[in-house]
Amino acid sequence: MEPALLTGESCLLIEPRGVWSGPDTALLKNKVRLQVQSVEKPLYRGTFHCFQSIIKQETVFGLYKGIGSPMMGLTFINALVFGVQGNTIRALGKDTPMNQFMAGSAAGAIQCVICCPMELAKTRMQLQGTGEYKLKTRTYKNSLDCLAKIYQQEGLRGINKGMVSTLIRETPSFGFYFLTYDCLTRSLGCEPEDNFVVPKLLLAGGMSGIVSWLSTYPVDVIKSRLQADGVRGVEQYNGILDCVRKSYQMEGWRVFTRGLTSTLLRAFPVNAATFATVTIFLMYMRSEEVMTECETALPQPSSL
Repeated sequence: MEPALLTGESCLLIEPRGVWSGPDTALLKNKVRLQVQSVEKPLYRGTFHCFQSIIKQETVFGLYKGIGSPMMGLTFINALVFGVQGNTIRALGKDTPMNQFMAGSAAGAIQCVICCPMELAKTRMQLQGTGEYKLKTRTYKNSLDCLAKIYQQEGLRGINKGMVSTLIRETPSFGFYFLTYDCLTRSLGCEPEDNFVVPKLLLAGGMSGIVSWLSTYPVDVIKSRLQADGVRGVEQYNGILDCVRKSYQMEGWRVFTRGLTSTLLRAFPVNAATFATVTIFLMYMRSEEVMTECETALPQPSSL
């Protein structure tokens, strides 16, 4: 998501729910592999077994497969989300919970233009060379090569595979993300002069990340499966509803919670740090602006 300046009582900046980068890529890789692994021959028993297997089979560097894609898109996604969310709040006029949800949803929908291709490359890169996706030669050299080859073979439609499911996931998820943070910071009384403002911001940010993922997590499972579909040469699903139906028939309702542990383990610390850092930075910048305005408003001494 993106940075957006709120114009309400709390006067806090709201940040996106943590786009993938750094060490948390390992947990995201766990999530993707757990979500798309074969039900007939499952490779992993759970989050920690998946983590151990990746290190054992692919060394520690295997945990960072697909990191190039999120690194490339991070700046653009943050710029889009924060810009759209902030401008939407200003356009709506009032900083209310409903407007926070609407502004967050708008930001979530817009950033899908970048998010969908980025996640497609990340998913393909993370699945490459393991288990049922193991090949003698690497299909993709890096994230850019992955997207280029998908475009050559399938055109724009291939690059945007999973776009509808991404929209269904991101739109309400970002709405709940911004809404939760706004409500928690207000209820906790996060004010600049509060001695406990940092712990409160960390709690609000972490909980916002968890709520946003829980709100649409089943859709994320379907999105991952659709984007991984066809990697082995044969497509299993004809669309979102077909994927939902087949997944449920084969694995029951638990299929829609696959990889949830990995996601939540990452969601709290990443979003806690993100929200706290951005909000404190904005508080500092605002205090500097106020000081500057006060200084210019003071009467200047007359020259002798």
